[in-house]
Amino acid sequence: MGYAELIERLQALPQDKQAEVFDFVEFLSARSGKERAHAHGEWSDAEFAQLAMAQALRGLEDDPVAYTLADLRERWQ
Repeated sequence: MGYAELIERLQALPQDKQAEVFDFVEFLSARSGKERAHAHGEWSDAEFAQLAMAQALRGLEDDPVAYTLADLRERWQ
């Protein structure tokens, strides 16, 4: 697959999927810039945690729901 086909396929995706691809590319870029001591294909716990958190929080900045302290049922002290 060449760059032109990749761009075409990316542009055909919905906006949320394009954002997911962008997030993954950013993750790969950050990961490739680090010196890796472990075997190829294995993820460190920190790398996996970073990807998992990025995926879990993806799209939440656009969440229209604003929660307040009044919404809490229980507080931990």
